[in-house]
Amino acid sequence: MRILLVASAFNSLTQRVFAELGDRGHSLRVHLTVGDDPLRDAVRRHAPELIVAPILKATIPRDVWTAHTCLIVHPGPLGDRGPSSLDWAIHEGARSWGVTVLQADEVMDGGAVWAHAGCPLPPVGKSDLYRNEISDAALEAVLRAVERFGAGDFTPRPQHGEGWDADDHDRPYLDQNVRRVDWSSDATAVVLRKLRAADSQPGVLDTLFGEEWFLHGGHPEDELGGRPGELVATRAGAVCRATVDGAVWIPELRRRRRTGGSAPFKLPAAMALRMALGDRLPALPEVPAPLSPAEDRRTWTDIGYREDGPVGFLRFSFPGGAMSTAHCRRLLEAYRFASSRPTSVLVLGGGRDFFSNGIHLNVIEAAADPAKESWANINAMNDLVERILNTTDRLVVAAVGGNAAAGGAMLAAAADEVWCRDGALLNPYYRLMGLYGSEYWTYSLPRRVGAAAAVRLTQRAMPVTAVMAHRIGLVDQVVEASPQEFAPRVAHMASLLASTSDVQKRIAAKKAAREHDEAVKPLADYRAEELALMHRNFYGPGEPYHALRSAFVRKEPVRRAPPHLEPGTERAPVPRG
Repeated sequence: MRILLVASAFNSLTQRVFAELGDRGHSLRVHLTVGDDPLRDAVRRHAPELIVAPILKATIPRDVWTAHTCLIVHPGPLGDRGPSSLDWAIHEGARSWGVTVLQADEVMDGGAVWAHAGCPLPPVGKSDLYRNEISDAALEAVLRAVERFGAGDFTPRPQHGEGWDADDHDRPYLDQNVRRVDWSSDATAVVLRKLRAADSQPGVLDTLFGEEWFLHGGHPEDELGGRPGELVATRAGAVCRATVDGAVWIPELRRRRRTGGSAPFKLPAAMALRMALGDRLPALPEVPAPLSPAEDRRTWTDIGYREDGPVGFLRFSFPGGAMSTAHCRRLLEAYRFASSRPTSVLVLGGGRDFFSNGIHLNVIEAAADPAKESWANINAMNDLVERILNTTDRLVVAAVGGNAAAGGAMLAAAADEVWCRDGALLNPYYRLMGLYGSEYWTYSLPRRVGAAAAVRLTQRAMPVTAVMAHRIGLVDQVVEASPQEFAPRVAHMASLLASTSDVQKRIAAKKAAREHDEAVKPLADYRAEELALMHRNFYGPGEPYHALRSAFVRKEPVRRAPPHLEPGTERAPVPRG
């Protein structure tokens, strides 16, 4: 079927719908509602049989939705309407939610229903839910709606009249007056809901040291405390702020934009405060998290290690999946510790959200010398990947529970096995940021998918589903599990792997293969070749990387669709190399 995807952004949900429908044989075109290319012209050009809008902030013109079936994906259950649906659900403490696919008409979110799917709402941030439970439910509903449309015998259900029994909730925009935290009275549970309902965007507007900041993200703390509202500690870039009955960790801050100033962006909270306040920032104690905290602890850490018999689990989860120079160095230190333990299988990742998205573009943008920080960051990533590739005394598994992109996808590819949740999406390329890429991808990627497919993946710059990644060899196992079930499922699989009779033979074969590859071409040569091109990207005249990075980080208005989506990219499956 010819399907036109209409979206305000080629974000994680748009990408997933695009990739999953493409895997099922549909011919897809993408139209982003940016710039001066009106939707009417796109419809005339592509003559779609169906229009699907995974995320759309603009309205579809009446003459378009009267002439074509236009399906709108709304992140709310039956009867829910409004632009802040998921925000309200988290803010009010809902434990279950859903996604509705409805037909565009005069009433915003009020058209006839083609499909809907329910999902749980565990106590995590909005962006995490959006990429996981909401994305899973949206895909289920979209696939069902597309199938019903294709069958031609389904009548969508009007949201009124006889037979409509869902409660109607027309919710307003959730503004900062409602989001604001009252540190003098809000309990920790309330503070966490407010922070989580705004964790990625728009953040919670607040005041720190006489200046206005947006707070991004929130995690509980069970031991520290202080006067409500005061900052009491730092940890790995986050700040800990006291509540009336405890404290919360806030990983990132964004300064409120000043009149005439450039667009501020999210940064690790402690770093943001140091840059803004300098000597005016009071000294705060750095309270490191234990690498292996007790099971009854409720405290935030971005890196943790535990063991279960012959299996070690090195978990890491960085905001937005971005890994700064400091993140990489701390993770490498933890990896060295994990490698010293008497295990035969080491599992990396296993969390429910982003695995990794590679280098930290926001921290680089904020640096006094972005080229120098880019160079430090990519080398720190390379040091970590090199250590993984040279681990020859145990099997290393990358457990990709959430999306992975660029250097993060190549970080996973360096492992002996990649286990990927069926709802995760991979973007194994760098070129949209004007980079050649490193992390030893020129060694790891062709080794997995073949040289021809490696070129296609890195040049086409299109998202790849877990199923397609398995088909081409990028992923070794697809794990069918909900986001909450992924970690325990991986733990069970890793235990089975470690208990197999031939695990030591596999480790020996891996060591021999690495020694053979090193003799043919040392890893140092791959690194030198990649970094020579990356150095040119960072320091060369006329290179687009710095402008592309700055526009991305500062969320500058998009004037046109990305080149790889113009004049309307058709989705075709990636063949095996």
